[in-house]
Amino acid sequence: MINFKNTEIAFRSKSNADLRRAQILFSAMGKRWIVQGGKHMSLFASAIHFPIGWALKPTIYRQFVGGENLQECTAVAKSLKDSGIWSIFDNSVEGGGKEEFTQANFEEAIRSIIFTKEQECVAYSVFKPTALAPADVLEKASEGNPLTTEEQQIYSRFVERFDALCKKAFEMDVRILVDAEEYCYQAEIDRLTKEAMRKYNQKRAIVFTTLQMYRHDRMPYLEHLYEDATKNNYIAGVKFVRGAYMERERARAKRMGYLDPICPNKQATDDNYNAALHYSIDNIERFEIFNGTHNEKSNLLLASLLEDKGIAKDDQRVFFAQLYGMSDNISYNLSDAGYNVAKYVPYAPVKDVLPYLIRRAEENTAIAGQTSRELELINSEIKRRKNAQ
Repeated sequence: MINFKNTEIAFRSKSNADLRRAQILFSAMGKRWIVQGGKHMSLFASAIHFPIGWALKPTIYRQFVGGENLQECTAVAKSLKDSGIWSIFDNSVEGGGKEEFTQANFEEAIRSIIFTKEQECVAYSVFKPTALAPADVLEKASEGNPLTTEEQQIYSRFVERFDALCKKAFEMDVRILVDAEEYCYQAEIDRLTKEAMRKYNQKRAIVFTTLQMYRHDRMPYLEHLYEDATKNNYIAGVKFVRGAYMERERARAKRMGYLDPICPNKQATDDNYNAALHYSIDNIERFEIFNGTHNEKSNLLLASLLEDKGIAKDDQRVFFAQLYGMSDNISYNLSDAGYNVAKYVPYAPVKDVLPYLIRRAEENTAIAGQTSRELELINSEIKRRKNAQ
């Protein structure tokens, strides 16, 4: 049985100084007033172009970000691989929708695919569809609304970029994760991802869709993917996450007058997520699975399902994954037990990754027990090391 409370394994790669730094950071993140105050000061400093890297880089940036660019992330990736953990480099630049911005994001995604192929310690590449086109155009296309001539040209470029990334990944034999987006964009992203899987996943999963299991329609969609993969003879790559846009989704559904797409409560979401793991393992001949969760019970469930089905721990069709800087007790203990584990490693300059860092801080404050769990584990390991001296 995997023990996620084994802090010796979880923090084996961390020095005492690393632990003390993380202790201070998570202690601060547990106080909402500090997080909100830091958020407003950071956004103000960014707006007036006041340099804040000196304050963020040694603290929250170092905890959750691998570096400013792909090359800087290699040191983190090599350190993770020393513990048997793979990396996934995620370009976390956000904002904008102008052509130069979307083209730059597309070119960076191409570089990331090539870089992934060149690095033995990187398991997947990834891209965010809304970084490739303006959000309003994607929303209109996804909801079936007519596009203007200019919008149609923009949308056509988006489709070309989307397919070009999947094709490049196929040509280089690199698995690529298509991030999930908000409900208003997701239908079109689902359609394009499924088309790409039909084209490029004939022998193995190259293209992976992402299912946010806090949506109550995702289990039926997973069943649909299985039927489509069987009919069209391809392997469906599926990344499972719980979801990232709950408050906005519910507010938009209420404002627009359509059915709330989110499960009614956390238990329903957990049940939906775990049902998806059961279903995909039961039909593993048509799936490759990326289990992207910090939930201990869901990770233990997948491990037990592999054992029950006689599937090897290191079967390349199944990966576990967590965000860099979080849930090391899960990642390192799973890796130590012989499972395939990867860390999402964001990268971007400080000024560009600021929205991501703010979300990490707010989520750790908002998620019941997340900060306290991280802090409890860190404190436990510091105490264990002192007693071992």
